[in-house]
Amino acid sequence: MISIQNLSKRYKAVDALKSISLEVNANELFGLIGPDGAGKTTLFRILTTLLIADSGKVLLNGLDPILDYKKIREMIGYMPGRFSLYQDLSVEENLNFFATVFDTTIEENYDLIADIYKQIEPFKKRLAGRLSGGMKQKLALSCALIHKPKILILDEPTTGVDAVSRMEFWQMLKRLQQKGITILVSTPYMDEASLCDRVGLIQNGQILTVDTPQNITNGFPKKLWAINANNKFQLINDLRSHPKTATVYPFGEFVHVTTKENEPEINEIISYLESKGNQGVYSEEIGASIEDCFMELMNTSINN
Repeated sequence: MISIQNLSKRYKAVDALKSISLEVNANELFGLIGPDGAGKTTLFRILTTLLIADSGKVLLNGLDPILDYKKIREMIGYMPGRFSLYQDLSVEENLNFFATVFDTTIEENYDLIADIYKQIEPFKKRLAGRLSGGMKQKLALSCALIHKPKILILDEPTTGVDAVSRMEFWQMLKRLQQKGITILVSTPYMDEASLCDRVGLIQNGQILTVDTPQNITNGFPKKLWAINANNKFQLINDLRSHPKTATVYPFGEFVHVTTKENEPEINEIISYLESKGNQGVYSEEIGASIEDCFMELMNTSINN
């Protein structure tokens, strides 16, 4: 449904996208995962005909974003990262406006947005600018869907939204996928990767890998240890000073550690930490998360 080949975009001295390639299948929920500044928004603006790439080729359902931009705009629903609806219009007025733009009505496609819109319908007379973050999110999604798009492109839709609203939003995306819509969503939250069919990890305008979340975590190449101690700041410094540690990253209450040897002598590292005065040292071998894989791929990319 979406084909991207060797796509590049440069802003003066900054390479926002560096010859990236990926495919999104029909009826797939595909996640583009990466931190701020990775190139996600630039890519989405190219896909939605708002920006022209410097080089490379893009096709959406076989259509070119430059030659067929009018057809593509009718075919896609786009929800930008920043709330961009009319804040001085009510919920109902915003939805009616976007339905009119696409020559349709709320009633004609209500079945598509019903699960979402019912949650904000009691506030349909309220100005959009006075909605909470989660309600703004639901209104923006309703407006992006009102013309029944084949492809839904969402740029960091859950940024700044509370955890409950985030989970509700992903449940809505799953229901939309069941209705035959292809969904491309970007997020800086690594934990949301597991909710996608496949993900692409992106950093500094480059795709690090594309695969299912399970395959990415299963492919982590090293043993991974979670280590904790009473003084976390001292623990991190001492781990980074040990000659056999390769990577040391804080993850919540633990520090995730890989070593430079395939069969690490973890007991040697623990003894070293205790000799440095660390109290309450605890360690266990763990499976890698998407975030662990992202950090490992990023380090490999830098070193290469």
